[in-house]
Amino acid sequence: MTRVAVLGCGYVGLELGRQLRAAGHDVVGVRRSEEGLAAVEAAGLRPVRADVTDAEALAAVPDVEWLVFAASSGGRGADAARQVYVEGLETAIDQFAARESPPDRLVYTSSTGVYGDHDGDWVDEGTPLDPTTEKTRVLAEAERVAREGAAERGIDGTVARFAGLYGPDRYRLSRYLDGPVTEGYLNMVHREDAAGAVAYLLTEDLARGDAVLVVDDEPADKWTFADWLAEQCGVDPPEKRTIEERLDAGGLSVPARRRLQTSKRCSNDRLRSLGYEFAYPTYREGYRAAVDAYRSE
Repeated sequence: MTRVAVLGCGYVGLELGRQLRAAGHDVVGVRRSEEGLAAVEAAGLRPVRADVTDAEALAAVPDVEWLVFAASSGGRGADAARQVYVEGLETAIDQFAARESPPDRLVYTSSTGVYGDHDGDWVDEGTPLDPTTEKTRVLAEAERVAREGAAERGIDGTVARFAGLYGPDRYRLSRYLDGPVTEGYLNMVHREDAAGAVAYLLTEDLARGDAVLVVDDEPADKWTFADWLAEQCGVDPPEKRTIEERLDAGGLSVPARRRLQTSKRCSNDRLRSLGYEFAYPTYREGYRAAVDAYRSE
């Protein structure tokens, strides 16, 4: 049995904790609010209240062998992201590395947003990072902290770059059934596989010091995905828009415009080569529960 702390035990962290606990590990779930701790306890994990930016609060987390940093900035701007992802990660590494029994491993959950725009081309772990927004530049900096900064403190860091997360409470069917749907690619991973990949990297002792893309087998053309979803749900296909049409319609913030013009297809060849087997290899399997629930309403 290995003791692991999940800092930011939220949407993915709770599922990760459940999987690790089911495998016989001792899991501590760390959240910054009392409301969040209730979910941690409901998942059968040991709850600890602490903010990742507060070293004194983190002292309440027991010694662990594995540390997972999955904290969120709550969708706020770049300043808040830096406070959590960079400063919080540095604080956590310093706090745990200074202990008599420091962690052996760290996994930091990042985003495929660090690649920027590749005009629909494929990207993998060998593709240079090219973040195009303040927030994704913060994420890239945090990746450096997770790998180089942790190594300087004697902890092997691994970066898990998540594609777009979906699953229970995050299927967002109306976005694609109601339309209009703008062209482009969706790089996705089901929550169960996002958590499963991190658990696999930890328990199989893989990718120390490396970055691994966590994305399913099939980047989906948005129009194709929307038409498939409509057919499965028994409704008419939604209206479609090109990127130019959406931009001409106006009403978009600068970050939203930049996201709309960012296109790439993310490869999971590395994760597959390491031996991970997906529970939901494509959206067709991953959205089945949502489609069934929609049709039963």
